[in-house]
Amino acid sequence: MKILLLNGPNLNMLGLREPEKYGNQTLSYIEEELNKKAKNLDVELTCKQTNHEGALIEEIQQANGKFDGIILNAGGYTHTSVALRDAIAAVSTPIVEIHLTNIHGREDFRHNSLISPVCIGQISGFGAYSYDLGLNAIVEYVNKKSLNN
Repeated sequence: MKILLLNGPNLNMLGLREPEKYGNQTLSYIEEELNKKAKNLDVELTCKQTNHEGALIEEIQQANGKFDGIILNAGGYTHTSVALRDAIAAVSTPIVEIHLTNIHGREDFRHNSLISPVCIGQISGFGAYSYDLGLNAIVEYVNKKSLNN
């Protein structure tokens, strides 16, 4: 099984950016740990990060048919990008939306996710463990889907 982990803007600053909200772990550390867990699940995990909206859209489009699923932390684009939402809706690859913080317990503008309606589910508020939950969720979803086909 091939899974793409796609991280959006400012996530490259994890460990430095507001550690009281986002924790002290860097994105590279989170990716290393998730890769270990992925190997135990017999999953080939590819990790990418970009601060650019268009690059996120291109990654999603290019992943279609190449990956069995996507774990997406779209960062701030979650709340603002209709174009990202449309890219997710345009592909058949299942996508799990994840967030380190509980977006529903933060500023009002973060309560609305434009991408949730076109993702298979949302995980938020568990810090770096949100990535583990996202990996488990997408693996479970893909395995069940393949059993039903």
